[in-house]
Amino acid sequence: MSASDGWLLAVTGYAILLAWPLSTVILVWFAVRYVGTHRARVVNKTLASGDGKPEHFWIIVPALNEEAVVANTVRAALGLRGAAGTLARVLVVDDGSDDRTPEVLAGIDHPRLHVMRRELPEARQGKGEALNAAYRFIARLCAQEGIPANRVVLGIIDGDGQGSENILVEVGRLMGDTRVGAVQVQVRIRNRTKLLGAVQDLEFGAIVDACQNMRDALDTVGLGGNGQFSRLSTLIALGDAPWSSCLVEDMELGLRMHLSGVSIRYTSRSSVTQQAVVDIKRLTRQRTRWAQGNLQCARYLGSLFSSGNITRTSLVEILHYLISPWVNAIVAVLLSLSMIVGALGLMIGHPLPILPTWVALGLSLGIWLVVTTFPGLIWVLVHRTKRGDESMSRMLVAALAYPAFLLLGLVATYRALGRQLTGKQAWAKTERLVEEPLVLQTA
Repeated sequence: MSASDGWLLAVTGYAILLAWPLSTVILVWFAVRYVGTHRARVVNKTLASGDGKPEHFWIIVPALNEEAVVANTVRAALGLRGAAGTLARVLVVDDGSDDRTPEVLAGIDHPRLHVMRRELPEARQGKGEALNAAYRFIARLCAQEGIPANRVVLGIIDGDGQGSENILVEVGRLMGDTRVGAVQVQVRIRNRTKLLGAVQDLEFGAIVDACQNMRDALDTVGLGGNGQFSRLSTLIALGDAPWSSCLVEDMELGLRMHLSGVSIRYTSRSSVTQQAVVDIKRLTRQRTRWAQGNLQCARYLGSLFSSGNITRTSLVEILHYLISPWVNAIVAVLLSLSMIVGALGLMIGHPLPILPTWVALGLSLGIWLVVTTFPGLIWVLVHRTKRGDESMSRMLVAALAYPAFLLLGLVATYRALGRQLTGKQAWAKTERLVEEPLVLQTA
């Protein structure tokens, strides 16, 4: 390798390395500029004269062995109110639980609570199948009651989820625009007193929020597994089973909606909270499942390129969302290998042209350390500015731990690739932590 080739590789390597903090700055701009929702003037004008506001809400709670949390989730959902006091009906899908979940649900006597018990072999076929069963039940019931499907909204709140008081009002406001078929609300972490919980809230409360605000600007919002709200008419247009068996059925549903020309909105004016996974092993398993689901959604790449309902800019952002985890994993390995080979070369007296001295190697490592630490520190400032509900000291510790959190994500990405190549699809559900009981509001 010539000296010129070495310099070219060095410049390329630093450019790749510095792309991350640069992209962070761009996302921070969206996070700070678009507080709440994007396209405010255009959208609010549409909403003011829109005729799409929903009149009926159903909250679907998929439950598989959720005895520790399902009572609080149901009580919180039953207490949600929409515009003009609209109350939501709650449908819990007990997907073959073999713990005390059925007994806990039987102990909640409320006229707006419906429990659907699924038994094997239909049960435990994945969250998507449980949601499809709930969707079909609601669709039949609405048809029998003569309720227009475009006036009905189905919200998904996980077994450990709790929606903010204004969640139905905000979703209804955004759906005043008849073009909006789904809304994703912000996700926050409830149990963030431990370090892992604080890091996950930094991720959801600042980074994911900024990404979704940017995607809202480009009309490429993605749906999450928790806090997604869809019009019944939008789901009906997607067939008898809108959710698939994909490991991230929410991501796939969002892609299908975009391919159908459905507009999805995002808001951080309302939120749903969930429990953090505070065990490293379980957290790695969760992120591996997410990464494998992302890989499964790659089958939509051809449809995305040929779709006439997606603009070129939106296509680029969706492709970035699908491909970037794998690019990051490859780049991280290449950079790590270059540092290791560079050190070995210096030790045996045959240095690489791009790392000719120990000083150059140390400088590269220093830049790498700064680059990996910088984004977390910036996101702490965003979190503090927008959320303001955590101490600076706690979030600074979370920021310093963020690079290790990303390393865990890289491990999960490679595990996901191995599982997909070997055909492994089975997953153990995420365990919940016991919480103090909520008081059920009577209404």
